[in-house]
Amino acid sequence: MALKTSAAEMVAAARARIEEIETADGIAMVNDPAVQIVDLRDPRERARSGFIPGSFHCPRGMLEFWVDPDSPYFKDVFAQDKKFVFHCASGWRSAISVATLQDMGFDAAHLKEGFGAWEKAGGPVEKVAPK
Repeated sequence: MALKTSAAEMVAAARARIEEIETADGIAMVNDPAVQIVDLRDPRERARSGFIPGSFHCPRGMLEFWVDPDSPYFKDVFAQDKKFVFHCASGWRSAISVATLQDMGFDAAHLKEGFGAWEKAGGPVEKVAPK
């Protein structure tokens, strides 16, 4: 069965209309108090690979609900007057997520090549403490 729109087409359409942050520029933002990096990856990905220091973890499935101030699931972190930079592992989930947020009226950007490129570029990574 052919889909009307492929996942790759959705990512390309999202990328055409959102702000993309290059890896080196994202690394330069990591200690900027005016920037909040948001990790959309699954908790298992974070446990396995670590995370960007200071990032806020928002699993992809909760994003729209945590960002919406009228939702019972709203998280105060999203009420801050900051630049929000979302990321996933490779930039696909975060591209679609930021396009969705833009449709909701929430201004955000994403790390174009995700956490994988961040690691390869030597960006700081914190490991999840073993339980």
